[in-house]
Amino acid sequence: MSTQPDSRLDPRLDGLEVYLVGGAVRDVRLGWPVGDRDWVVVGTTPESMRQRGFKSVGRDFPVFLHPDSHEEYALARTERKQGHGYTGFEVHASPDVTLEADLARRDFTINAMAETPDGKLIDPYGGAADLAAGQLKHVSAAFVEDPLRVLRAARFLARYRKLGFTIAPETQALMGQLVASGEMRHLVAERVWTETHKALGEAEPGAYFETLDDCGALAELMPPLATLALADVVARLGRVPDESTTSQQALWRWARLGEHLEDAEQARLNDAVKAPNAYRDAMRLAALSRRLRQQLGEGRPAAESNRAAAIMTWLDAIDAWRRPERVAPLLALIAHDDGELADDLALAWRLAAQILPQALLGDGFRGPELGKELSRRREETVREALEGR
Repeated sequence: MSTQPDSRLDPRLDGLEVYLVGGAVRDVRLGWPVGDRDWVVVGTTPESMRQRGFKSVGRDFPVFLHPDSHEEYALARTERKQGHGYTGFEVHASPDVTLEADLARRDFTINAMAETPDGKLIDPYGGAADLAAGQLKHVSAAFVEDPLRVLRAARFLARYRKLGFTIAPETQALMGQLVASGEMRHLVAERVWTETHKALGEAEPGAYFETLDDCGALAELMPPLATLALADVVARLGRVPDESTTSQQALWRWARLGEHLEDAEQARLNDAVKAPNAYRDAMRLAALSRRLRQQLGEGRPAAESNRAAAIMTWLDAIDAWRRPERVAPLLALIAHDDGELADDLALAWRLAAQILPQALLGDGFRGPELGKELSRRREETVREALEGR
């Protein structure tokens, strides 16, 4: 079944030279579901697209939304490097830009394929062969003009490594060249976070950070992670709450990346990529949980009174009483590393949460004394439960 638009059914496309490009062409050949479809239009002008009812949405180059499907139709264009970073390009879009010229500006050969309206593959740069060979290879030497492509290479490897994909040696060399040139320093933090966040949701997110480390980009973009401990950090990425949604999975994977860092280094890492507050909080909570495991010997025996006190301190530190929704995912996180501790925490939380301040009001406790007595009773209940196991 063709993924192409049919001009007989859509008169807005009648007479236009339209091609399906990019991810949709790639993924259908991998047997993957096709999500968003992107189109390139050759040989026309912005005025003609607007006359057909398309809505202009591109600020830096001519992109239009179909008035009914709302899919993107971009005019064929070329790019020329004019400055630093991934935005330092001069765009040329006109009716004389060919499809092959438009495809030549793309990052990897597997993303530089197109389909005609009758489903014929147009593949001037060998993308189909590289797809079959499981290889991420740059389209041209212009790869070194855009530092964002280093992150995209790492992210695509995080997606496809489970299929046996690798990055072509010559592309790896260009990635190293980009880092050495200093271009990575011109990437804005928000763009680094966008790519990193996407990578955290891929099948093998560790490949993203390992790839950036191999070419030197990790030290430029996320210095606290560029250490000899990276292999251990990456190994933790698979140990997140199993019931997480994709977005929650990304959240806890980020938390895992920095749970071993001290507060100042956590802040440095989060500031470097401008991580959202929810991701900063998750990392802080994961670090508190890791420190609790270390304090209690990660499963080794500890005096139950000390264990109860440490557990209550942890519950206070994560603000469990006001934010009870934090407890379950943290217990799931801890269970991956120390099942016994997770069981103790679940028991402690269940019992301590049943002791409410309202019950103490009847005993005459008020103000600061109420808080102290509430903490004392909760800890005593937890200690007795742990001793009676």
